[in-house]
Amino acid sequence: MCTLICGSLAYDTIMVFEGRFKDHILPDQLHILNVAFLVPSMRREFGGTAGNIGYNLRLLGGDPEIMACVGDDAGPYLERLRAQGFQTRAIQTVAGAFTAQAFITTDLDDNQLTAFHPGAMSSAHINHVSDVPGVRLGIVAPDGREAMIQHAHEFAAAGIPFVFDPGQGLPMFDGADLKAFVRIAQTIAVNDYEAKLLCERTGLSLEDIAGPDKTLLVTRGAAGSHIYRRGSRLEIPAAAPRRVADPTGCGDAYRAGLLYGIAQGMDWESTGRLASTMGALKIEEKGPQNHAPSRDEIAERFREAFGYRPWS
Repeated sequence: MCTLICGSLAYDTIMVFEGRFKDHILPDQLHILNVAFLVPSMRREFGGTAGNIGYNLRLLGGDPEIMACVGDDAGPYLERLRAQGFQTRAIQTVAGAFTAQAFITTDLDDNQLTAFHPGAMSSAHINHVSDVPGVRLGIVAPDGREAMIQHAHEFAAAGIPFVFDPGQGLPMFDGADLKAFVRIAQTIAVNDYEAKLLCERTGLSLEDIAGPDKTLLVTRGAAGSHIYRRGSRLEIPAAAPRRVADPTGCGDAYRAGLLYGIAQGMDWESTGRLASTMGALKIEEKGPQNHAPSRDEIAERFREAFGYRPWS
């Protein structure tokens, strides 16, 4: 079963400031803010919602295909994807553009200052769901605004079930837009902050959003996640990580577990637990795509957390 992942491919440049922002930013001088931070530690990671979700889904043994737009500088990323066994037929290069890039500076309190350049991602609407044959499941993850709307409606028109994952793209949409997504998606996945914003903008409660025929997942970090479905709420505990190295990409790892569970017809409790396990495995390593557990190791970590294996 091919799972089409519509979202971004991006480079993440991560810098560490060995101090605290609050010691260098004067609240009464914000109107003339002009600060510089020395960042002796810097690394560049492969990221983006589609790249991260696809990477984790392949670890699980799924069949992901990525749909995205990249710039002229995407050569190293495309080479990496092909080396991992991905097809790149649904990834288009936009001439004269940069691949989407995030520049993230973190201080000793884990506060972050981020600048994001969308680059080629803004042209993602030139891709179409119908370009990829054999799709049986999809996800609309953060991407260009027009692309997210278009791909959601293309999934619906083709009768392909999909997950709506607005993520950091949620503020781009008003209440009417979000109600339209909720109406045509089979599954909605948000974190607790996004859930509040989704409710505020649509005027709907979490129970209303799930309704009688949809599934709503709300991740809550170390507190686990909630799955709203058919008038009930499942409490999914978090899988405890062995160490905490970097939360970047944990939400995408969770969504890969979600997609795998849906594709395999797993019950929702096991699907949520698998998603939680993937998030725990990710947080133990720096960067969104540097953890590399085998499928058997994933099953064993699931067993350690929940007492049984998700597959034999």
